[in-house]
Amino acid sequence: MDAAGRVLSRRGALLLAAGGLAQLSLPPAAPTAPPDGRAADRRAEVAGLLAERARSLPVWSGLTGAGATYRNLVLSPEQGAPAAGGPDRLTASVELAVRIAGYDEYPVVYPRRIELVRDGGGWRVDHEEGTDGPPAPWDLGPARTAPGARCLVLGLAGGPDPAGLVAVGDQAVPAVSAVWGDGWAGRLLFELPATEAQFARLLEADPAGWTGMAAVTVAAPGAPWHTPADRVVINPEAFGRLSDFGRQVVVTHEATHVATRADTRAWTPLWLSEGVADWTAYRESGRRPQQIAPELTRDVVAGRLPTALPDDGDFAAGATGIAQAYEQAWLACDLIARRYGTERLVAFYRAVGAADGQGEDRERRTDRLLRGELGVGLAEFTGLWLAEVQALKS
Repeated sequence: MDAAGRVLSRRGALLLAAGGLAQLSLPPAAPTAPPDGRAADRRAEVAGLLAERARSLPVWSGLTGAGATYRNLVLSPEQGAPAAGGPDRLTASVELAVRIAGYDEYPVVYPRRIELVRDGGGWRVDHEEGTDGPPAPWDLGPARTAPGARCLVLGLAGGPDPAGLVAVGDQAVPAVSAVWGDGWAGRLLFELPATEAQFARLLEADPAGWTGMAAVTVAAPGAPWHTPADRVVINPEAFGRLSDFGRQVVVTHEATHVATRADTRAWTPLWLSEGVADWTAYRESGRRPQQIAPELTRDVVAGRLPTALPDDGDFAAGATGIAQAYEQAWLACDLIARRYGTERLVAFYRAVGAADGQGEDRERRTDRLLRGELGVGLAEFTGLWLAEVQALKS
C-alpha cells in the first residue's frame, strides 16, 4: 500500500478489496525565454479564464464544497490550427488541484489538457481531458455529493442512491476509532460511480480483474506518499449485491485501512494489514469463527489445512484461494486479540509498520516484534494459529 503501486485486497467471500496508489504532482515546466508582449497578454488572459473556471468547478463538476486551482500552465499553439481567418486555438497543459474542505489535507492533482478557442467573445474552453493517472469523477459524468456526519459521498449521476452508503460510512467511523483511537481523521470520503466499468476506470484497472470487488481504498493522485488523501472507491454492482451486514463489513474494513494508513508500510505483511481490517470489521458482529471463515472451515473439514501464514501473493485479485487467505488473516489477528488483548494487537501492528523497518528482512522483523510485543516468535505463533485453524472443524 505504498507509493510504488496498488495492492489488491478484500476477502473474496464478501467481495472486499483494498489497495494503495499515490502519484506525485507533475513538476513545473522548465523556464522558457521571456515572452513577447502579445504572448504575455495571451497567457494572462488564459490564466484569468482558468482561474474563473476553477472557481466555478463546484457548479460544472457537481463537486459541492470543492476548492480548485489550475497551476503550472504551459501554452502551445494547437497542431493543425486553422489558417488565417479561422479562430485562434491553443492547447494548455496544466494541473488541476482540487481540495475538498474538511476531507483533503492535500489537494488531489489531475494533469489536464485543455483546448482553447478564441472567437469574438475572447478565449473559451473548447475541451478538457485528463492526460495521466485516473480520471476525475466528473470526467465520467455529472457528479453529485451527499454529506453525512462522518463521511462524504461523491456520486455519479445515474448510479445508486448515496444515502445508504452515507449511513454505512457514518457507522464505520466510530467502530474503527473504538479500536484504533482518534489519531486519524475520523472521516471517510467515498467515490460512488454509476457502473462497474466506471469503477475500473477510476482505478485505471482492467475491468475483468475487478469484477466482484466491492471496494478499494486508494491514495488520491498528488498526495504525498506519507500522508495520502484516502478515498474509498465503491464498485456499485458488487456492493449492491451484498447484504446490509456485508456492506457494513466492507466499509468498516476499508475505514480501517484509512485509519491505519500512517502505520502501514511496504514491509507490513498483508496477512497482518488485511487481517486487522477484517478483524475490526467483524469485532462486534457476534458471529462464530466458522461463520466468519466459511471457506477455510470447509477446507479444514475436507482435510486441506494450510502450513504457513498466507503470503502477499495469496491476496492478489483472482488468486486461487483468496477467500481462504483473508479468512486465515482474520483468524491470525483474532488469535492475537483474544489471547493477548486488543491493545497488544494494535501495538504489534504499529511496531511492524514503524519507520525503522526500511531494509530489514521482513520475516526476521516480524519474528523479532512478535517476541517483543507478544512473547512468542514467528514459528511458535504459527503453531498457535494452526491449532486455531484445526479447531474450526469442531
